[in-house]
Amino acid sequence: MIPHEVWWVIWFALGGCLGSFLNVCIYRMPREESIVFPGSRCPHCEKPIAWYDNLPLVSYVVLGGACRQCRASILWRYPVVEALTGAATVAIFERFGVTVIGLIYLAFVYALIVASFIDFEFQIIPDEISLGGLVIGLALSVALPALHGTDSRFFSFRSSIVGMLVGGGLLYGTGLLGDVVFRKESMGGGDIKLLAMAGSILGWKLVALTFFLAPMLALIPGLFVLLMKKSHVIPFGPFLSLGLIVALFQGNAILRATGVEETVRLLWSYYGWR
Repeated sequence: MIPHEVWWVIWFALGGCLGSFLNVCIYRMPREESIVFPGSRCPHCEKPIAWYDNLPLVSYVVLGGACRQCRASILWRYPVVEALTGAATVAIFERFGVTVIGLIYLAFVYALIVASFIDFEFQIIPDEISLGGLVIGLALSVALPALHGTDSRFFSFRSSIVGMLVGGGLLYGTGLLGDVVFRKESMGGGDIKLLAMAGSILGWKLVALTFFLAPMLALIPGLFVLLMKKSHVIPFGPFLSLGLIVALFQGNAILRATGVEETVRLLWSYYGWR
């Protein structure tokens, strides 16, 4: 029997390898380039990267953080994404198991990682992630009702729809209010679509919780940007993503601890919502 700690190493290594692909997505998607062809190449000299120079984390250390061919610096983002993806893989499999549900949550977190780093650099969230994930989330709710804690495909699909509407609706309404108050666009459409996508997978309770968590997580970085750069503009996608990850792992515990879950259950039981 393989020791549990060995599985952690295997999962981390697997996640790191997939993190290399996520780096490709982060670089190419906002530039509207294919994420499949051509293979990995240096963005500076555009020479192909050999497989032995593309080993997650290891190659970065061995090469001293520079391209073997042109010696241009390798962006810090590459090892960070690989490490985050490896850690996320271990955390998801440890919490949810190597199950279909676990794999869905893993793909969901991977999508959040890609969306966050793209938003951080370009202030956009590609529709391929948000709208594509939304379609997949709705489809999975029908194919796998257990995703929403039920045996009924109808109730599962309904939960997915409600989650989509609550997630997107909360941010859309906030954006409309902000537009009136600040007299300019205050909420990006990508953020709205991202939370709608998350709602289709996690359900309305966890995205509603995220709606309150994300601004708290963004408070200190937002104040830093305001004081140092005299700007009110920060990418909100990374904080939404962080809030969603907190909600995924601890959301139900937070709702129970605050008494919100029981209150909501009583209020909504009449309508039969789950």
